[in-house]
Amino acid sequence: MLVKICGLTRPGDAEAAIEAGADMLGFVFAPGTRRFVDPTTAVWIRDLRGAEKVGVFRDSELASIIAIRDLLGLDRVQLHGEEPDSWLDALGPETLRRVEPRGADPWQRAAMLSGLCLPLFDPGAGDGVAFDWKGLPPRPTGLWVGIAGGLTPETVAEAVTRVRPAMVDVSTGVEASPGIKDPERVAAFVAAARSAVESAALDHDEDTP
Repeated sequence: MLVKICGLTRPGDAEAAIEAGADMLGFVFAPGTRRFVDPTTAVWIRDLRGAEKVGVFRDSELASIIAIRDLLGLDRVQLHGEEPDSWLDALGPETLRRVEPRGADPWQRAAMLSGLCLPLFDPGAGDGVAFDWKGLPPRPTGLWVGIAGGLTPETVAEAVTRVRPAMVDVSTGVEASPGIKDPERVAAFVAAARSAVESAALDHDEDTP
């Protein structure tokens, strides 16, 4: 299982996340949001090593997404708005795509996207909105998603045990203030997520993503 620390705005916080063992670092390129990073002044992102770099976009133009991806050497793109699914062909299967987990059968939407991207169940828009994972229907065998939304070092273990996701994603839950990470909470989140995987007795006959 992969661990993503999102909403990073400072080089030191990104380095601390790498040191804590995060697999992915998330940077928000959605203007007007509290954790927005200006790509024209964030060239330090290109120099980060030790974790995948993910650019989070919401309703940007496809050409702009690709330009920022190339400028900063991003490994993945995350689509968090109403972008057309057809863009996934241009962005590649490692793209993350937000899926609303509430509704009759959110797994149906995830299944539609399977193979085109990694669906990311997130009830909010990067605002720390929590979700009751106990109410989510069981994950279909072989269908993998990431989960986000109000996760914290205190709650991630239960979410992992119940959903058995391919990835967990956190931003607000490891912050001292918006956009400023608390390195102790980052380390605690990574440790709790890893421990939960070891304790959850995940099925070993399924292919991991």
